Amino acid sequence: MVADFVLDCSVTIAMCLKDERSAYVERVENALRDASAVVPALWPYEVANALVMAERRRRMSPAERDELLAILGSLGIVIEATPAVLPRALIALAQRHKLTAYDAAYLELALSAGLPLATTDSDLARAAKAARVPLFKG
Repeated sequence: MVADFVLDCSVTIAMCLKDERSAYVERVENALRDASAVVPALWPYEVANALVMAERRRRMSPAERDELLAILGSLGIVIEATPAVLPRALIALAQRHKLTAYDAAYLELALSAGLPLATTDSDLARAAKAARVPLFKG
């Protein structure tokens, strides 16, 4: 499956948490009904951690979490099978753009795949612009 854009975890979690939703997040979610997104291999871990923390903070119930996981599983989200970048290159990208290595993984995937990036993370959006990666508009 050829992806249409790279999906950042910040958007994924905003789709899951009602108080973090925005018009932009709605556009990304609507796009996923007809399009597909690719995510780096670390995405499931980030999503799982965010959902665990949301549940601990009583922002969602276990039933809501399970429903959200089912919804995410039904969307056109493709997990990158094998990261195409070595840690040294990822570190260099993170340092160049003052990102975490996690966020640099999304930027690197967008760069290598030549795809726009869907993110609500302002630091990652700034880095994408600096790296000439288009941001998903919806």
